[in-house]
Amino acid sequence: MDHALTSAIALDLGTTSIKAALMDRQGNLQHIVTRSAPAIDSHNGHYESNALDYAVIAEQVLKECIAQTGNNLPLGLCSQRSSFLIWDKISGNPVTPLISWQDARGASCCDRLHASTDTIHNLTGLRLTAYYFAPKLSFLLQENPAWREKLVQGEWLAGTLDTFLIWRWTHGQHFLTDASMAARTLLMDIHRQHWSDTLCQLFDIPCSILPQIKLSTGLNLSLPDFGLILQACVGDQSAALIASLTDSRTDALVNLGTGGFVIRSLAKNELAFDGYLQTLVYQNENQQAQFAVEGTLNSIAAALAPYSVKDCRIENLADNDIFCLAESSGLGAPYFRQDWGVYFSQSISALTTQQITVLMLEAIIFRVARILEDFHHHSPLTQVYLSGGLSELPCLQQGIAQCVPFAVFHLQQKEASLQGAALLASRLKINCRQQAKQIAINCGNNALSEKFQHWKNWLDGLLATHKN
Repeated sequence: MDHALTSAIALDLGTTSIKAALMDRQGNLQHIVTRSAPAIDSHNGHYESNALDYAVIAEQVLKECIAQTGNNLPLGLCSQRSSFLIWDKISGNPVTPLISWQDARGASCCDRLHASTDTIHNLTGLRLTAYYFAPKLSFLLQENPAWREKLVQGEWLAGTLDTFLIWRWTHGQHFLTDASMAARTLLMDIHRQHWSDTLCQLFDIPCSILPQIKLSTGLNLSLPDFGLILQACVGDQSAALIASLTDSRTDALVNLGTGGFVIRSLAKNELAFDGYLQTLVYQNENQQAQFAVEGTLNSIAAALAPYSVKDCRIENLADNDIFCLAESSGLGAPYFRQDWGVYFSQSISALTTQQITVLMLEAIIFRVARILEDFHHHSPLTQVYLSGGLSELPCLQQGIAQCVPFAVFHLQQKEASLQGAALLASRLKINCRQQAKQIAINCGNNALSEKFQHWKNWLDGLLATHKN
């Protein structure tokens, strides 16, 4: 691509893949380069991968993309949220593996802080759960007392994946994260956009060891090894939202990938409701923060991995009265229940593999539809946009469309996070929703919408019977 026609470069630091792309001045992505992220080793609730291998692959992907254009272009970075590591300040070598957001070793910390749940929620907009950075780091510091001193003395550094790579790529000159990433640590006061002494004390994490919180845009950091200027840094889900929606509160985005999220913009001073998360999407150069309300589905790709989902058709759904939950690491927002992973209402021993696959897909459809229903009751929606790899499945598209009372569209742009990061870096205002295709309901499967109503009653009864 001609340098003069390139608006920005984007890099997406995903859980399973690392991607880079060029964006032209019309907002189109070109020369997308994709590599698999290092394999994650999971055992006893620990989810870890090689942090240095991750950095090397990210650098290779970025350099391969840069080879298609010139230097001094703006870079937009988006990153998986809550994955982190500790590294040595002198050598730059990781001390720990890259500890994934999926890692559950912070559960004991969450148990200890159960009485402070309301305080944590009021300051962060989040629920107290082991998925976030603070519980995991708190656990590590409790288990390894000598590590605390090394961090306090500045011999070691701790931060999320974006912080490590920015520090590495600026040759140790910048130890920072952006407001959207900091907002997912359980350590930032999202109302004031700075680290909270109260939260740091609760988690027993010294505030002095945390990176500087910067704006999401206008960073203007030189990356000498790449000939790029880092202009924007944001969480991956925030980037997807930026690419997919305006700030209209009548729109919602459903992103279905490794995990899933359902999100819509909040009005100024509006708070999240009914256990849902309050997400700081990004903070711009005028210090203005955009907020959204978010529901989440945990590890749905892992739950579906053993099954062949591509052959499932909308006609296959709702052919029995068995209900399912399909989040392998526990229910996400607004429930945050780790006592169920993949769970069925009755025995599935007599079912075929295809029938089990159908139940898993129904569970995802119903969870998404339930979140959208809650959003709609709070403030009416007029349309919903689907994105992410799993949203390519026609049965998921049509199933969601059949269970909600508003129009559902599928975004044709396959790389929303990359596009959102590039848009922030280039400062272009492009509405990519013109590439959305409305989902036509080809099969009037009334049985599915009826089963959705029964599934809601079943889930409510399950939650009531097994209270936290």
